[in-house]
Amino acid sequence: MTGNSGISIRVHNVDDKVKYSGNELLTNYTYHTNVVHTNSDKTQYDVTPVDKQYQFKVDLNKPRKFGVMLVGLGGNNGSTFLSAVLANKNHICFRSKDRTDLVEPNYYGSVTQSSTVKLGVDSKGKDVYVPFNSVVPMVNPNDFIVSGWDINGSSMDQAMERANVLEIDLRNKLAPLLKEYTPLKSVYYPDFIAANQDDRADNCINRDPKTGEISTKNKWEHLLQIRKDIQDFKESHELDKVVVLWTANTERYVDILPGVNDTMENLIEAIKGDHPEIAPSTIFAAASILEQCPYINGSPQNTFVPGLIDMAEKHDSLIAGDDFKSGQTKLKSVLAQFLVDAGIRPVSIASYNHLGNNDGYNLSSPQQFRSKEISKSSVVDDIIESNQILYNDKLGNKIDHCIVIKYMQAVGDSKVAMDEYYSELMLGGHNRISIHNVCEDSLLATPLIIDLIVMAEFCSRVTYRNLDGQDAESASGDFEKFYPVLSFLSYWLKAPLTRPGYQPINGLNKQRAALENFLRLLIGLPAIDELRFEERLR
Repeated sequence: MTGNSGISIRVHNVDDKVKYSGNELLTNYTYHTNVVHTNSDKTQYDVTPVDKQYQFKVDLNKPRKFGVMLVGLGGNNGSTFLSAVLANKNHICFRSKDRTDLVEPNYYGSVTQSSTVKLGVDSKGKDVYVPFNSVVPMVNPNDFIVSGWDINGSSMDQAMERANVLEIDLRNKLAPLLKEYTPLKSVYYPDFIAANQDDRADNCINRDPKTGEISTKNKWEHLLQIRKDIQDFKESHELDKVVVLWTANTERYVDILPGVNDTMENLIEAIKGDHPEIAPSTIFAAASILEQCPYINGSPQNTFVPGLIDMAEKHDSLIAGDDFKSGQTKLKSVLAQFLVDAGIRPVSIASYNHLGNNDGYNLSSPQQFRSKEISKSSVVDDIIESNQILYNDKLGNKIDHCIVIKYMQAVGDSKVAMDEYYSELMLGGHNRISIHNVCEDSLLATPLIIDLIVMAEFCSRVTYRNLDGQDAESASGDFEKFYPVLSFLSYWLKAPLTRPGYQPINGLNKQRAALENFLRLLIGLPAIDELRFEERLR
């Protein structure tokens, strides 16, 4: 197997599991899990190991030409994303205020481009690692063809300057390339984002060019225009595949209403009827699903109402969300898990941050902040549920979790986060961990956008079938796509969207283990269990 890094991986002694057939990789895999039943007072647990046989098929052909469309292309994340792709593609080196030598472009912060996966151990028991993207063929971000929408019509060189994220020398070198890009007209319904965004909204499908008035009527026509934009983009660039990702302003939560957004049919009728609870993100998500383009929600609003999930199921189109997990919340998903796994009982987490970019400006509105508060607070839910000794009816089943976000223009894109973890120790003792973290927000979020797009595209090339006791060679069942909700992408998301009825997994280590083991099984390798018997047994 040769991945993106020019590294060839040959797996031996797996002929009974792995077969190459033309440009396809077929892998037989036995999924081991334990089904547990317990009595009402949880004093007895009956555990039944269960094995299920699957066959996975990977299309090894990456798309010849691959397109990315961002909603919010002209924002900090969008302009930084496009700048990163162009800088790396054209190998634009630049001078930085922190270094005397030239800085080479890179994708630091991206798991798919800058992290590694453990293959196994050498003869001395030393771990052996390879680049993440060398295990199976993945698209290269240097090859992305980029377009997208924004409510502001400034060209992308102006958007980059407005964002004020990158070094001056890099901006100057990128400006001639970025000048060629201008966002497509977007959809703007003022009720869903902060009123302070109205001055930016000069590039909208639904703004009358003569009067300047914004109309929230004809929402179905807006959806059809977004579909046409996707179609035109694919046709003009002769693209094999397009992924659409929302990195625009945080919207307020929408109300889940029976007969409005609870089923695909009701949702479509609500769009056609211009219902007030149809948000811009709903329009973009529905258009993408109907165009069979994977759609990823990078903001905290509840875009994926039941009707949209139903639509994704019926059109067999991939979706993922919600909200980029980049800095403060990513650390929380590690530290809270560490404390609970250590038998320490966090009783409160106070999270404060301030930032000065447009995301912070929009979040200064209470309704938009509430969307962010919900996504940031849910990150410890499954961690609490994992330990009934520390969290129960007697001691309490919650962590006192306070979240504050303030807009301070002066700090720009350098978000300042301060957290305090206050925990209970044995015999009435307490532990307080205080963290002060300053990060450049868009330079953390942009690698996540790259990873989400790369992995969504890869997952679209993986199908499977349940062997149900059949021999793999003679199995007759059809191969299927994954369930439309791509929970494999949860590693990069604060409030992971899951299949209805299933518990989200927020622990970062669990999410990362799932990703690595998924890649490993596709090439015939078992999961890494870290038992290390080479060292421990005589």
